[in-house]
Amino acid sequence: MNAHLTVTDLAIRRGGIPVLEGVSFTLQPGRALVLRGPNGVGKTTLLRTLAGLQPPLAGTISMPPDAIAYSGHADGLKATLSVTENLSFWAAIYGTGGFAPVLEAMNLEALQGRLAGSLSAGQKRRLGLARLLVSGRPIWMLDEPTVSLDAASVALFAQAVRAHLAGGGAALMATHIDLGIAEAEVLDLAPFKARPSTAGGNAGGRGREFDEAFA
Repeated sequence: MNAHLTVTDLAIRRGGIPVLEGVSFTLQPGRALVLRGPNGVGKTTLLRTLAGLQPPLAGTISMPPDAIAYSGHADGLKATLSVTENLSFWAAIYGTGGFAPVLEAMNLEALQGRLAGSLSAGQKRRLGLARLLVSGRPIWMLDEPTVSLDAASVALFAQAVRAHLAGGGAALMATHIDLGIAEAEVLDLAPFKARPSTAGGNAGGRGREFDEAFA
């Protein structure tokens, strides 16, 4: 499962406007990195860029092929399928086979016959996160994963992340919640805010300092 993610002097944009520049870090197996910063700083845009959903303005992203499982604001569910049918679908997509342990890990056993469209917001979120567990991908990228979760479900999710790290996986998360994961480092994106005059370049030195900090 082991896979490294290396980001070097990355510049990204949102709506055609540069938002971050000079972002550099290395995420190693068994490590978690939490992205922090004020609303609008570019956390979601950074995750979307790293996940390949939009191109960067500058810089490089290095990781093995098919290494990422991405979870954004949407839960990625098919409303007319049951809990088990949704998980079976994603297990088939990722080619990972069974998913029975995932039901227990995300407290979905009592809901497995329910249609996803009939679940509460928190239950849908747990099912959406369960998709990560059946992906078999070494690098999890999560955008505000604890939205709609109660305290017990947040603890379940944190436990799943710790198990993923213990198995050689890695996690990159944008969240304001302290998950209590000792392995997690924090990267504040505020220092990488793009300057008004930026036309797509990078900020070199600032990124290299963080590259060393998270290597």
